[in-house]
Amino acid sequence: MTDLATEAGASTEGSPIVDATDAAKGGAVNDDVTTPTESGDGGSGDRHAEWAPTADAPKKRRRLGLWIGLGLGVLVLGVGAASTILIAPGTAIAGVQVGGMTVGAAAEAVNNHVSGMQVTLTGEGDGSKVTGSDLGAHIDATKLAEKAFAEHPLWNVTSWMSAPVAGDITLDQRAAEHALRAQVPSVYTDATDATVAFNPAAGGYVASAAKNGSGIDLDKLTAALTKAVEKGDNALSYPATADVVTPAITDATAADTVKRLNTMLASIGFYVGSERTVPVDAATAASWITVTPDDGKLTIDANQAAIQKSVSGLAPLVNRAPVNATSIVNSSGEVLQDLTPGVAGRELGDVSGVAAAFASQLRTGNGHYALTVKDTPFTTTSLLRKIDVNLSTETVSAIENGNVVDSWSVSSGREGFATHTGSFAVNWKLTSQNMGNTDLTKAPYYYQPDVKWIMYFNGDEALHGVYWHSNWGTPMSHGCVGMPEWRAEWLYDWSPQGTEVNVHY
Repeated sequence: MTDLATEAGASTEGSPIVDATDAAKGGAVNDDVTTPTESGDGGSGDRHAEWAPTADAPKKRRRLGLWIGLGLGVLVLGVGAASTILIAPGTAIAGVQVGGMTVGAAAEAVNNHVSGMQVTLTGEGDGSKVTGSDLGAHIDATKLAEKAFAEHPLWNVTSWMSAPVAGDITLDQRAAEHALRAQVPSVYTDATDATVAFNPAAGGYVASAAKNGSGIDLDKLTAALTKAVEKGDNALSYPATADVVTPAITDATAADTVKRLNTMLASIGFYVGSERTVPVDAATAASWITVTPDDGKLTIDANQAAIQKSVSGLAPLVNRAPVNATSIVNSSGEVLQDLTPGVAGRELGDVSGVAAAFASQLRTGNGHYALTVKDTPFTTTSLLRKIDVNLSTETVSAIENGNVVDSWSVSSGREGFATHTGSFAVNWKLTSQNMGNTDLTKAPYYYQPDVKWIMYFNGDEALHGVYWHSNWGTPMSHGCVGMPEWRAEWLYDWSPQGTEVNVHY
């Protein structure tokens, strides 16, 4: 309604005249009633001020409809927006109805339900009570609430009144045992863990046996609590009876740890390649190692500072000078024999991080620590050895790198059996042999048993020892080059197979 009066003389046709008092009282407006105009003689006089709306009645009804429509629209929009963050009606998580809740509110409701569960202990418990919170009861309420919303959002009508969302409940073992022991101490006896320790007399690790204890079975209690929660109950009764409680560290765990440690002790040390250059004795290694129970397992640890003491003494045990090689060769440079095999020298590298790295290895059961070393190469000395047989002088000379090492008189093949000249090589060596034929009527018409230090160089011609005469410097044989046995033994040892033999006049 407007509070403006129409001007005098203005047309009122089609405009209802409303009593200001009725309008102020909120009375209904009668569009069909008008108030007659008062007039003086001759139809003239002052005219009453008339209250009138500036808009006709139909326009007012349209605006009222508009506002009503806008209100319903806002309501619909509000419900639609809410449906994108709320869980569908009829949805339950672990016994808690969470329909119409946000994920956060649903998670809080589930957590409160679980922590507020009351457990009455019967039997030995004599009616004492603990709560889910006392037992450290936990459920992943946020994850379950997110799952419930993802699968059953309010906007999806087909997901309303769905099957309950199940959740696993866990108990904090320490908190639960502490709370239950306080209520029913008579039910509990402590279990004894198996242990592992080094035994110097045995030279290795040994295990002590575990022993069972007693107490309330937390797995059974958890199952009972979960079942009650899923039913929507706020409380349950549970018999406080003694069940067998196995130790956290079992005999099997201890035995496995003993095996690992003793296997490690058998080969523990500092290695260069595959060589255990610096072994570590069992007692020393055990002084580095500690075995600690940890959540049902036995953890192996190692003391870096203790290891460092051994690391500090590694250098003199690892470092070595090279061993130079000496080889006998022929004129082509082919190695006939290694008199002294060459061995590279080595020098220990940086050890600043060895103790820490070895400690880390020992924790995993690995006792092989590979050291970093620098190799020092060796040199090789080649000895070109030759045997010279001079038939003119009936002598044999041992020549090394062009120098005569030794020379002595011999007996070569006599007339008709002269030793052949030429360049040969030792191709077959025997420490002892019977020579000739026992039947002297047949070639070679001689027999000599147990001839020693034989080196064949040309068919059946050989250098060898002679014990049946001492007529040196005179040809005496059937083609062989004979010499005193002690000379033949020395030459046998000095000359590897392949040594060159030069026979000449």
